[in-house]
Amino acid sequence: MNPTVKIFGTSIRHILILFFFFSGLIYSQVSGKLTGKVLDETGEPLIAANVIIDGTTLGAATDIDGRYIILNIRAGTYTVRFRYLGYKTHVIENVRISADQTTSLDVVLQPEAIEGEEVIVVAQRPLVEFNQTSSVSSINKDDIKNLPVQSLNEIVNLQAGVIDGHFRGGRIGEVQYQVDGVSVVNPYDNSSILELDRSIIEEVQVISGTFDAKYGQAMSGVVNAVLKTGGEKFEFSGETYIGDYFTSDNERYPENGNYNPIKIRNFQLALNGPTGLPKTTFFVSGRKYYNEGWMFGRRRFTPFDENDFEQRNFNPTGDNKLIPMNYTDEWSGQFKITNQSLQNMQFNYQVTFNSSERKYYNHGFRLNPDGTPKNYSTSFSHGLTFTHTLSSLMFYKLNFRQNYFLYESYVYEDLMDPLYLDARQPKGDPNYEDGAVIQGVDLGRFRQKTNSFVLKGDLTWQADRVNLIETGFDLQTSEITFGPPGFFVTTNIDGVEVLQPRFQFPRLPGMKTYFPHQVAAYIQDRVELGDLVVRAGVRFEYFDAAGEIPSDLQNPANTITGAPESKLIKTKIKTALAPRLGLSFPLTASASVYFSYGHFYQLPGLNLLYSNADYSLLDQLQAGGISYGVMGNPDLNPELTVQYEFGLKQSLADFLGVQLSFFYKDIRDLLGVEFVSTYTAAEYARFTNVDFGSVYGFTVSLFQRNIDYISTSLDYTSQFAQGNSSDPRETANRAAAGQDPRPRDIAFNWDQRHTLNLSAVYFIPDDYSISAIFRFGSGQPYTPEIGSGFGAAQETNSGQKEGFFLLDIRAEKYFDLGIINLSAFARVFNVLNTHFVNGFVFSSTGSPNYSLTPSAHRAALYDPSRFYEPRRIEFGISIRSK
Repeated sequence: MNPTVKIFGTSIRHILILFFFFSGLIYSQVSGKLTGKVLDETGEPLIAANVIIDGTTLGAATDIDGRYIILNIRAGTYTVRFRYLGYKTHVIENVRISADQTTSLDVVLQPEAIEGEEVIVVAQRPLVEFNQTSSVSSINKDDIKNLPVQSLNEIVNLQAGVIDGHFRGGRIGEVQYQVDGVSVVNPYDNSSILELDRSIIEEVQVISGTFDAKYGQAMSGVVNAVLKTGGEKFEFSGETYIGDYFTSDNERYPENGNYNPIKIRNFQLALNGPTGLPKTTFFVSGRKYYNEGWMFGRRRFTPFDENDFEQRNFNPTGDNKLIPMNYTDEWSGQFKITNQSLQNMQFNYQVTFNSSERKYYNHGFRLNPDGTPKNYSTSFSHGLTFTHTLSSLMFYKLNFRQNYFLYESYVYEDLMDPLYLDARQPKGDPNYEDGAVIQGVDLGRFRQKTNSFVLKGDLTWQADRVNLIETGFDLQTSEITFGPPGFFVTTNIDGVEVLQPRFQFPRLPGMKTYFPHQVAAYIQDRVELGDLVVRAGVRFEYFDAAGEIPSDLQNPANTITGAPESKLIKTKIKTALAPRLGLSFPLTASASVYFSYGHFYQLPGLNLLYSNADYSLLDQLQAGGISYGVMGNPDLNPELTVQYEFGLKQSLADFLGVQLSFFYKDIRDLLGVEFVSTYTAAEYARFTNVDFGSVYGFTVSLFQRNIDYISTSLDYTSQFAQGNSSDPRETANRAAAGQDPRPRDIAFNWDQRHTLNLSAVYFIPDDYSISAIFRFGSGQPYTPEIGSGFGAAQETNSGQKEGFFLLDIRAEKYFDLGIINLSAFARVFNVLNTHFVNGFVFSSTGSPNYSLTPSAHRAALYDPSRFYEPRRIEFGISIRSK
């Protein structure tokens, strides 16, 4: 056990004592800070100068040294006014405030010759943010609108160190996703419950390095999406586009040679402005999206066909229509209302939702496409936020949030639907169309529901000019239900096998429900002494799985005669204390170095704790008997990553900046498998904290500001990610295959050694824009085979797949129609029609295109799902009010 993790049985009362000790309340991750000095022409400070942020009630007066501080500024772009009697009003437009960051703005006021004179300038965003102590990217709506990206995930995957959801070599599920500073993670599998469209995003903050103590339940990174809010002026915007996949490569992508622009359809509309009530604004947005996909089946058979497999007489009755087999049909939206009618108080209610229907391609059902299940998901996150400004240097927030997620997968909704019995289980002939399923339906059914309630408070206090104190807590309680909502069993009635639907059946798990609880508290100080920045804090984590495990794992079902008694006992409460430290130190006026360090804890996805966790099923366990799979373990400890980061930031010129980061991650207590021997010498596998890993590497980023309307950014990441297993079940799978299950140090499956991202934007305001994103990635590892049969596989992940290049482009033309602004745009994803991006390869060749044993892989050789999605071409228009 790691010495920083204490495991003990305690009462919730003791936790609450700790909780209130740490908490005062916490600082919100949706607002930033503005600070600076106001001087006259001689360099003397101006005392009591007014600093006002237009369109808000926020402002400050300068102190005896001419300094000012404004807190709790929601992320966005603002106009700031500086006023002093006898001096020209200084107006700075386009001042960008980023969540959880400090923006510095120093001004020099000029004497006023004519009353009412103003000096107006446009702020330039710093190329290099010297007050950051780790790798942080803040992308606002203006950055996003010109790029060929549509969703939050696409935006995140463009950031340095992020590869298909893996942050700097970590496993999937090690990232904390937040909306307006509150978690929207489903604890069942540690994934986000929401899919956000760019139309509702104000700013995205991506932290790929170490992060502050205010963030928890994450080991690799943080993504915080700040959503748009209503203003005092009525505004509307909308966007619609159509498109399709198109390629002449019919061998890899059948049925994609004819372009039909209505196969992809998107309609989005947003309204915001005053409600008519005092100081009350609203924002509402809705989106309908449909994508037919690029993989199809041909309805040659129906699930109800009767075929004589013994005589090989096949009787297709389908209509031979082309059926989409990987489509998406989605509704999504957001509603927010904000009230500031009470002095120094703000009330905010927000709801964000997704509802989708999808199919996932199954090559086996390509001739019987109606036999595959549909997958439905419904999710929403809603709640109330209360903000109270106690003084110009102190405010607090309270967030009450419900996160709801429901996923269902089935062919027919009702278990008792007679169509199930008419179709029966799927069947195919191995010598007909390479074993395609030609009758029956997929009988699998699954349901997963999470209903979480989150309480989070926010407090920040500018104790003095140097110290910004942040402290807080959050509580989350969840109801997690998962399993098959009924299944089918085959029984023998009068010598005839009969398929029967059952909601419950002995020794078969049905729906299970669990009620875990999580509590966290932290305290942190942000020291800003000139250009020297220090962030230091500590986070306390508490987790109660509220599960049960056998008291004696050697007698798991308490059925071994003569063995010590084993009974079910409650799981232990887990706690952890995680220190965090970061500092940024200036070398010159245009360069700084930074260093950060921290311990980051996270519970594995709770499905791995609770799935297959009924140890009473081991009552028939015996040496050499059947396998019961890997048993769940509700008593798992949190996983731990210790991160170190060192970097240099340099402004090379007014238009060019560079950042160099070195990082190292020591990953401990990863989820893996252990083998437990019983008193009868039988063995079973169960999850436990035994796996380990490490990641090290560096990132170089270049930022070029607008020169002759051109802006570019380039980042290159080199990393080495390795450990003893890429998947928690890998050790058990190796043992079952007769291979050596002992720990070893090998490359992870996602170990992409070289990654390069280049984006370029040519933008003439109110005229047109052209942008492109180019990506390169070296091949990830795979396990090669020489020959066939036992022993053919070589060392795990000793081979390397081919690298890839991807290019996406977008062009947009703007029109001024008087009362509205209109634009027309076109975009092409995967312009080069790259067909392979670290996907499936044949182990005998390392290629997705061919196998050394084609007769054994005939079906796979015609499966289009092994390739990356083909070229996608879209056309659209957008409108917005002036």
